[in-house]
Amino acid sequence: MSESSQTLDNHTVKATTIPGGKAAQSHSLQIQHIPTMREFAFTPLIRIFHWTRFLSILILIATGFYIAWPFLMSPKSTDVLVQGWLRFGHLICGFLFSGITIVRCYLFLFSKDNSERRSLKDALRKDRWIAQIKAYIFLGKPDEKAGLYGPMQLVTYAVFYTCSLVMVFTGLALYAHVYHQGLGGLIYEPSTWLVKAVGGLANLRNLHHYFTWVFIVFLFLHVYLAIWTGLRFKKAAVDAIISGYDYHTEEHLSVAAALSEQLSKKQEQTDSQNANTPKTKTPKIDTSNTDTQK
Repeated sequence: MSESSQTLDNHTVKATTIPGGKAAQSHSLQIQHIPTMREFAFTPLIRIFHWTRFLSILILIATGFYIAWPFLMSPKSTDVLVQGWLRFGHLICGFLFSGITIVRCYLFLFSKDNSERRSLKDALRKDRWIAQIKAYIFLGKPDEKAGLYGPMQLVTYAVFYTCSLVMVFTGLALYAHVYHQGLGGLIYEPSTWLVKAVGGLANLRNLHHYFTWVFIVFLFLHVYLAIWTGLRFKKAAVDAIISGYDYHTEEHLSVAAALSEQLSKKQEQTDSQNANTPKTKTPKIDTSNTDTQK
């Protein structure tokens, strides 16, 4: 769903005085307003998931490092209140992160809105990869995407969700081996195969810790590229995940129109070829005169 924003006329700004009380000659400055199209990109649920997951990751990283090294307590201290509250916060955010990750994977595969799945079309095309790489290294202009993400974005998010699932399963396995009642007791038996597969609980903790650094690197790159994309391509980046709307400049609109026209022509050619292709009829076999042996 998209709606065109209003195109503002050029305004004339006149200056009649300058500091010091001296009169200045009137002059005009032309302010160019770039026509844009506003497009609805992210639903409220996706935006809530995004920011909830972002805050959860920050809290999980901070509390996770403290659980591994409780520097606020001396080795001889018997006060476990701080450790207990931080561990509780880690568990709450861990369950939030796990739920959002599983739901987002489900929505990507089965949601009625296929704007994310359409990105697969670009990821499977070599020319779209070349176009996006050239745009990122300032050798080309930004191009319209078939879906929400370009090829590089889609692959990055695929790696991110793969790492997220690793963190979910390793985290649940660690939880089951500490808390043996309730949910921990329910998933204890299924989690034992993962512990055995990685060679024990120590290796499982190390794996969980190593993938934490993947998320730290991803957060810095994600924030930087989101801001850089908005400045480089004059598109909504950070504000799109807040308001839900993305914006396309006139140049983007012309590219999209040309691409749409090419697709329409190809579709017309395909339809005309199918209409001109003679249909082969299956010959009918006359069995009325066939003798039947009894």
